[in-house]
Amino acid sequence: MASGNKTAAAKDNVVGLYRPRRCTICGKPTVRQYHPFCSRRCADEDLGRWLSGRYAIPGAAAPKADDGEDDG
Repeated sequence: MASGNKTAAAKDNVVGLYRPRRCTICGKPTVRQYHPFCSRRCADEDLGRWLSGRYAIPGAAAPKADDGEDDG
């Protein structure tokens, strides 16, 4: 057996320090490559939600824009 095969087998038997998580989109178990998602599809779905504005981070209201007119 080549040493590369031993390394690959050892990685498969590693027990994580954290309990398994679920995909934030569909609820399936996550995959290390796409963490915190289970697949590329769910990762892309999440990105699409951010880009479309479905997700938002709350913050202070933006100041009103100055339209250039004086009030006095």
